[in-house]
Amino acid sequence: MARTSTRRRASRDRGILERLDEGPVLGDGGYLLELEKRGYVQAGPFTPEVVLEHPAAVKELHQEFLDAGAEVLQSVAFYASKEKLATTGFADRVGEINRAAVRLAREVAGSRALVAANLSLTWMYDPKDQASTDKVRGLFDEQLAAQLRESPDFVIAETFSWLAEALLAAERIEKTGLPSMVTMSFDKNPVSYDGHSPSECARALHDAGVDIVGVNCLRNPMLLLPIAAEMRKAVTGFVACQPTAYRTPPEIPDFTAMKEFPYETETLVLSRRAMGAYAAEAKALGINYIGSCCGSVPIHVREMARALGKAPKDRSWRVDYSKPMSAYEFYHHPPP
Repeated sequence: MARTSTRRRASRDRGILERLDEGPVLGDGGYLLELEKRGYVQAGPFTPEVVLEHPAAVKELHQEFLDAGAEVLQSVAFYASKEKLATTGFADRVGEINRAAVRLAREVAGSRALVAANLSLTWMYDPKDQASTDKVRGLFDEQLAAQLRESPDFVIAETFSWLAEALLAAERIEKTGLPSMVTMSFDKNPVSYDGHSPSECARALHDAGVDIVGVNCLRNPMLLLPIAAEMRKAVTGFVACQPTAYRTPPEIPDFTAMKEFPYETETLVLSRRAMGAYAAEAKALGINYIGSCCGSVPIHVREMARALGKAPKDRSWRVDYSKPMSAYEFYHHPPP
């Protein structure tokens, strides 16, 4: 299904493209909102200086996702571009933050998982300002230069509302020689800000040489899978889907538009079984990279791993309803 490329030949043995050739790959979950809940990230800006200030907390969450069954750990470099970091006073530490983000993921992943460098929307792209294009290129290049010093396995660029900005990310990743995954994000309507449907976005990114195209964030699985399915029909290459784990109504598909964002998002969290059902449906639709985004915590990833046949095995346990040794047996709950 995937195209042969020099990037594939140059990647590590059983890199992301080889693994996708063998079957679906399970991604990790959401970092910044979970780390905010744990007291390490500032709600609102959600910038990732946590990799410098609280590296142990970042490594702990990486470890939890890894132990849950994730096959890829993403560097916590979302919003790690210079202009965005400037909002919290870290504009002069772009290199440190981006490099540390990959290094922490690598230290946890070891030989058990791949590590993805990360780019995200910059909030700097403006189609009315020609200079913004070069500005965005520069921001991406600065992040990539730092992250590549820690030897990631591939690059994930995500959460783009402008197709044009996503294509700029694809262009800059192409120059690194690493495999690429670029995903769009749709808020109220499933149309990019520059007027392209999901299928048009997928084809444009695929034609630009992106190895894995797809969609992520803002929407929950029920509202994101139809978009991923449209992309799946539009291209012959690999397709990714990484929804949020938040319950939102169809009329407000974007969780960041809910009154609960950002200080009561825990009241919107989907169940583990809902996320497991999503993973199974994504596999049935032919989605290749099955991950999750904001609100998704390790138990969600573990249930997704179970649904995909990738979960770590539970310890053996003999259920004896005749002599209960826990409330599980006392109340005769059915086995899972």
